[in-house]
Amino acid sequence: MERWSGRVALVTGASAGIGAAVVYQLQDHGVHVVAVARRVDKIEEAVAKARQEAKSRGRYHETKAKPGKLYAKKCDVSKEEDILALFKWIKETLGGVDILVNNAAIAKDTGLVGARTDDWRIVLDLNVLGLSICTREAVQNMRARGVDDGHIIHISSCTGHTVVLHPSAMYSASKHAVMALTEGLRKDFVEHKSNMKVSCVTPGMVRTEFRDNNPKYNTEEFRKLPALNSEDVADAVLYALGTPPHVQIHEVIVKPVGEAF
Repeated sequence: MERWSGRVALVTGASAGIGAAVVYQLQDHGVHVVAVARRVDKIEEAVAKARQEAKSRGRYHETKAKPGKLYAKKCDVSKEEDILALFKWIKETLGGVDILVNNAAIAKDTGLVGARTDDWRIVLDLNVLGLSICTREAVQNMRARGVDDGHIIHISSCTGHTVVLHPSAMYSASKHAVMALTEGLRKDFVEHKSNMKVSCVTPGMVRTEFRDNNPKYNTEEFRKLPALNSEDVADAVLYALGTPPHVQIHEVIVKPVGEAF
């Protein structure tokens, strides 16, 4: 991770859970992090909470790096105008990004029979189109600056491999799309003879606000199921980032021991 010290990362969905854990781990390795969410006022609090929770579980990794700066910015990743304004600010203020972690996502009850079209759009606009726009802008920014060792990381879900819960077909479809987009970007890099990397981190059940705020899943039954902590997924992100230049982690699946899905 030493080679990333002093460079710039963009992390979406940074106001809770996995996003906040990724932010503090990157910061602690000397990376300057642009952390974005719709709830910008929650970002710094969430990052501090994620760090403290990791310490309380004995999972905090001390580093010798000078901590990177945190830039908390408001951005609704489902809106292209917000993303374009964000990248304009990054270019004018920091020059650009070297790492992009596409973490922002939303889950809704989105079957193919009973769901509303608007709910399908909400899922696809954020989980697929928002991720794609962020990726496009990040890669174009890197190429314009001559950065050829940048890294794009998509946070997917095991529900992208199979429909785990009903009704969640559109959410699963959106995460399956993320995997297809990962391979599509890898082939784009190959075609351009680029040394940039793309990785997909695919977690199983995770204890996050994302789950706990959904009454359907915040039940005694679900709380008893095996689950990862946010820092477990962030560890996988840093593992992908820390590989040598000739090694690319295409997809890493992280499941809690005992998960039955």
